[in-house]
Amino acid sequence: MTVHDGRAAFGRYYEEFKVGDVFKHWPGRTITEYDDVLHCMQTMNHHPLHIDARYAEEETQFGKNVVVGTLVYSIVFGMTVTEISGKAIANLEIESLKHTAPTFHGDTVYAETTVTDKVESRSRNDRGIVTVDTRGFNQRGETVLTFTRKVMVPKRDAG
Repeated sequence: MTVHDGRAAFGRYYEEFKVGDVFKHWPGRTITEYDDVLHCMQTMNHHPLHIDARYAEEETQFGKNVVVGTLVYSIVFGMTVTEISGKAIANLEIESLKHTAPTFHGDTVYAETTVTDKVESRSRNDRGIVTVDTRGFNQRGETVLTFTRKVMVPKRDAG
């Protein structure tokens, strides 16, 4: 009998990242009205665009509720953990976070991440910093979210 430890495949070491690599994160996640309302209440974001169907239909350009952006971001970010930051020492920076299209109740979001840069740490030789661009998109292939992130990850010999 062989025992497989899931932690071994969780994340990557610095040496395993190559500039230009693309990670297609799986599975996607369908966002429900319940997900949206719960997130709004937990974060005290009770803007009617997210929780009042009549308001969204009659008073907005969207004609229906829009999922709050912080939930879409959280889900897309979470999708990247297994491949990108599962071994992370720290997430150092999130930059250029852009919501490029609305996400609606019932939409399924997917994500893919491209490695754009990597540098060895100047202060500690047991780690490096990997820069990635992540794109979240819906079931129609429309990009709904993009962001750039810098992640500090250990080198293999340090792990």
